[in-house]
Amino acid sequence: MTNDEPAQEYLELAGGRVHLFRAGEGEPLLFLHAAGGAGTWPEFLGLLAGSGFDVIAPDHPGFGKTDDFPEVEAIDDLVYHYLDVLDALGLDRVHVVGASFGGWIAAELAVASPQRLGSLVLLSAAGLRLPDHPVADLFLMPPAELMATLFHNPPPPAPAPAAPDIDAVLAAYRDATALARFSWVPFLSNPKLERRLHRISAPTLVVAPSDDRLIPVAHARRYAALIPGARYDEVADCGHAMYFERPAEFAGVTAAFLSEQPLAKSGVSR
Repeated sequence: MTNDEPAQEYLELAGGRVHLFRAGEGEPLLFLHAAGGAGTWPEFLGLLAGSGFDVIAPDHPGFGKTDDFPEVEAIDDLVYHYLDVLDALGLDRVHVVGASFGGWIAAELAVASPQRLGSLVLLSAAGLRLPDHPVADLFLMPPAELMATLFHNPPPPAPAPAAPDIDAVLAAYRDATALARFSWVPFLSNPKLERRLHRISAPTLVVAPSDDRLIPVAHARRYAALIPGARYDEVADCGHAMYFERPAEFAGVTAAFLSEQPLAKSGVSR
C-alpha cells in the first residue's frame, strides 16, 4: 500500500456500514473530514500517512460511501458514532485531527471522552457561536461565490462538461443534506460547547488559515483560549479549504505537533 493508494475498508456497525480510507504505518490517527471532501483521499492525508502515522479517514454518516445511519441525528450522536468506530477498529486511544465540520466533531469527542484521545488537532473548526464573528451561510452560496469564500486563491474553473455528471450531483446533494441534518439549527454550532472545552485534557493544536472567509479566525482563537494548554498557529495566504489549498503546510504543522505527543508515553492498544 502506498500513500497515493490507500486501502478502502468498510466497518459493519449496528446501524449500517462505515466507509473509510486507511494508509501509513505508525500510531493511529483518526481524521474527521470537513463538509466537503468525503470519499476522497487528498494530498494532505497522504503526507500525514508518509510522516509516520496510520491514517484512518472515515466518511461521516450520510456522507460519501457511508450509510445514512438514520438514528444518528445530532452532533452528540456523532460523538457516540465515532466511539463505536474506534471500538470496531480495536483502538483505545488515537490522535484525532478534525477540519471545519469534522473539527467540531473532534472537539465534542474530546470533551465527552477525553481518555480516548492522545492528542487533538483542530483545523479551522466549526462548533462555536460567536455573534460578532458569524459563520458564512454556505447553503445559500452559488458555486462561484462558494469557491471565492473557501479559497484565498481560487483554482481556475473546470471546463463545463457536455452533460451533467448525475452521480456527482447526487453525491453533492447527499453530502449537503447530511450536513444540514447535523448543523442547520443552531447553525454549525453548539451553544453549550464553549463552556465545556475545559474538559479537554489531550495536548491540543488549533490551526487556522489566515484568510478564512467561512469560519472567521476568531473562532480558532477562541478555541485556543479556552482549551487548557492549547497551542495556536496560523498558515498565511490560505483560505478555508486549507488542506486542499496548502496541503504541505498544514500537513507539516500537524505532523510536527503530533510527533511531539507519542501515544506510547501513556499507553495505547492496537
